[in-house]
Amino acid sequence: MLKLLKLEYHKNLNYRPFRIFTILYFAILVALLFIGLVDLDVFGATINLKEQGIYNFPEIWNFTTWIVALLKIFLGLIIVFSISQEFSNRMFKQNTIDGLSRKEFIGSKLLTITIFSVISTLIVFVITLFLGYNYSKVTDSASVFKEMFFIGNYFVKLFTFFCFLMFLSVLLRKSMFVFLGFFVYWIGEGILTAIEVFQKVRGTQELERIKIMKEDFFITHLLPLESMSNLIPNPMLRLNMAKMMGLKYEFTYPTESLIACIVWSGLFIFGSYWILRKRDW
Repeated sequence: MLKLLKLEYHKNLNYRPFRIFTILYFAILVALLFIGLVDLDVFGATINLKEQGIYNFPEIWNFTTWIVALLKIFLGLIIVFSISQEFSNRMFKQNTIDGLSRKEFIGSKLLTITIFSVISTLIVFVITLFLGYNYSKVTDSASVFKEMFFIGNYFVKLFTFFCFLMFLSVLLRKSMFVFLGFFVYWIGEGILTAIEVFQKVRGTQELERIKIMKEDFFITHLLPLESMSNLIPNPMLRLNMAKMMGLKYEFTYPTESLIACIVWSGLFIFGSYWILRKRDW
């Protein structure tokens, strides 16, 4: 493991875009977590998210993980660039000539993915506790730990997403093709979801019975991007203004989506290794 860590460290340290994007990502991540302390001008109205309750326990775990998860594509760029350069610069072929096995190559990339996911999760965890204890109206143990599972979901979401990008990078090799492939897949999954929504709505006779919940879907909630999305729901209905409008926040722990993410991670890792073994590089 130490050998693979040193190898990845030296490769990425000498790759300037990797250093730049990594620093930018973590800087923006920290800045986003403190966004509630700034007054926002939205359509001429001033909104302070701290006053709207985003730093209150237990809701803060949902808010912070959902907000920073929006940046996962940014960190995904680092993963894609890191893997794609291996093939474009013929580093992979040279490494295999020098004795690096395909299993070790996948292992080195998984180490990079895991380290990024762990560091990002720890930063979110520490800053969330800091903000919560300083700005939450309640700080009793029951409230603090009640929804801490969102931190675990955040880690799984990041890890699964990065494994997906690793698979696409190994499959398509060039970063431009990877992003194009991801965009096409994202559109395709969105179309499937829209079709399923349309069929459910069309089959419902009474308007008040129409509840389009992702967890009620038969197929789409188990697809990669949907299963990741379901791990951390949009918390906007938990804002004080939403509560004043009578909007209700409903959440059931997405056990199926969690299992789906774990299964997809395994499939992406195995698929990446299988492609490396089958192709003549």
